[in-house]
Amino acid sequence: MAAEIGIIKGMMQNETIAVAMSGGVDSSAVAALLRAQGHTVVGLTLQLWNQRRLAGHEGMPEAVQGRCCSIDDVYDARHVAEQLGIPYYVVNQQERFEADVVRPFVSEYLAGRTPIPCTLCNNHLKFDQLLITARQIGADRIATGHYARNHFDEKRGRWILSRPEDKSKDQTYFLFGLTQEQLSRTMFPLGEMEKPAVRVMASDAGLDVAQKPDSQEICFIPGGDYSVFLKAYLEEQGEELPDTAGELVSATGEVLGRHEGIQGFTVGQRKGLGVTSANPLYVLAIHPESHEVTVGPNEALMSRELRANRLNWISIAELTEPIRVSIKIRHRHLPAMATLERDGEDGVFAVFDEPQRAITPGQSAVFYQDDEVVGGGWIF
Repeated sequence: MAAEIGIIKGMMQNETIAVAMSGGVDSSAVAALLRAQGHTVVGLTLQLWNQRRLAGHEGMPEAVQGRCCSIDDVYDARHVAEQLGIPYYVVNQQERFEADVVRPFVSEYLAGRTPIPCTLCNNHLKFDQLLITARQIGADRIATGHYARNHFDEKRGRWILSRPEDKSKDQTYFLFGLTQEQLSRTMFPLGEMEKPAVRVMASDAGLDVAQKPDSQEICFIPGGDYSVFLKAYLEEQGEELPDTAGELVSATGEVLGRHEGIQGFTVGQRKGLGVTSANPLYVLAIHPESHEVTVGPNEALMSRELRANRLNWISIAELTEPIRVSIKIRHRHLPAMATLERDGEDGVFAVFDEPQRAITPGQSAVFYQDDEVVGGGWIF
């Protein structure tokens, strides 16, 4: 693999590089790789959320393990730094994480939308703060364990973000908000590697985290139960869960039952609707103003149109005319071909060639041409 031998393309020897260390195998392998190549490596971990904070609230576990950015992860990152003999710092960003990620997450769910906290974290906190801290310690660039690729295209005069070699680990969907400045100072050393090779590299370096499982859950929501978290968080804040109870209705407006709050639903959901039907029912739409939740058959979830705003462009400076792209509407969604055109000052309108299932307000829409990320925005 290109990243395993020699100096990574575009790098100078003996650079000082800050590595964003999450405590997992990927970022640990990046630190080991750069250290072996003779660079001055400094490990940085962002402390984002107190994992014990809501322990004991109704429905919340007393102890949490195996989640991204946990206390165990900080311990593992520090241990890896010790194994590699590199300086290591923990940067406390809990207040900013709560303001930029947790509070917007809560607000979006209470408004009937389905947010993506990992993208919010990347866009508004992680890369911004890591680059600031890197400069403070004398490093010009940061390196992360994300599976992605970036390079500077001289013809276009822009930094380009692309899918990695290992398509099964592609994380570009969560990185669409990176600016040109951030891309110019960020390295993705694993972009040319397959995940099994990364584990081998970490094992060869003697790292104890070489076989550590990947974290799956959102760092501040154990078990993935958003409703329990919302209630516990608002209770801690001295706030009451808003009364958003309302009616479950069919697409024709027929009342089928009642629900306890729109925050308990997301578009495409089937389980937990609280109504029985001869045929399966799914959430088709959530109406925060009336508190109605529209349900219907699976085929009613299909749509060919999408609107998004709060855009960030990467491979182009702006959208001036309709273009052909493939669009991902969820992380695990297979990109689908569409025609993308401008819609107002800060919006786009897309028409898919084929209908797509459960286009969900609050999720990201990321636009690709082949492996390049054209840009992205937020579905509304």
